[in-house]
Amino acid sequence: MRLNKPIGIVLLLWPTLWALWLASHGHPSLKILLIFVAGVVVMRSAGCVMNDFADRHIDGHVQRTSNRPLPSGTVSSTEAWILVGLLGLIAFLLVLLCNTFTMQLAFIGAGLTLIYPFMKRFTYLPQFGLGIAFAWSIPMAFAAETVAINFSTWLLFSAGVLWPVIYDTMYAMVDKQDDIKIGVKSTAILFGKQDRRMIASLQSIFIFILMGVGITFQLSKIYYVSLLIAAIFFLYQQWLIKDGDREQCFHAFLNNHWVGMIIFIGIALNYLL
Repeated sequence: MRLNKPIGIVLLLWPTLWALWLASHGHPSLKILLIFVAGVVVMRSAGCVMNDFADRHIDGHVQRTSNRPLPSGTVSSTEAWILVGLLGLIAFLLVLLCNTFTMQLAFIGAGLTLIYPFMKRFTYLPQFGLGIAFAWSIPMAFAAETVAINFSTWLLFSAGVLWPVIYDTMYAMVDKQDDIKIGVKSTAILFGKQDRRMIASLQSIFIFILMGVGITFQLSKIYYVSLLIAAIFFLYQQWLIKDGDREQCFHAFLNNHWVGMIIFIGIALNYLL
């Protein structure tokens, strides 16, 4: 479940919190907040287990993942499926505490969690699959808080989809050479030598979409200051990945935690002040 590596949890959590705060105008229900925070941990954990199962014959050939439980033989495939089932049951019990609309959306989210890990076999765009899966918490959050989804929800959702494409491409750059050898597909391979430019383009679009979110939700100047700081973090990430060094690309991936956090701080301060 990689609970010892919480970066995936926080990268999923920040867009969820953006949505909860925007949907509730800065005053999310404590019950809904706790349900969604727990749901983030559970669904990210389930996603990790499904990903490891899907890659059980591949991870052993990749330097970074060769010691994971399934390729190393520490855990069996049956045990992995049992764990996925238990996590799915917990997620189902959590969503039962929400309204019917949220429950319906949750089934789509579960499907996305199951499908995403296999996308790298068939398309060079698995990062977009991850983006949709991670961003699905956004319409779910609006459904839980307002029992409605409108244009502003989908605008935030589009930003939520792009962000994982940005940071997971950096993540894929770490494994690019190994992935090419074993035939695994990714945006890092698709973009090739243009990877930095493509990431920069996506980062720019991401910021512009969030500016549109600010206009749609009539957010104050403090929010736009947070976007400026996020853009500075993006520039720093561009500097990190300039040479394609594995460790620096991984550091750039991790740096996205601060992007998500500063955007949330901007949204929260907008309503607090």
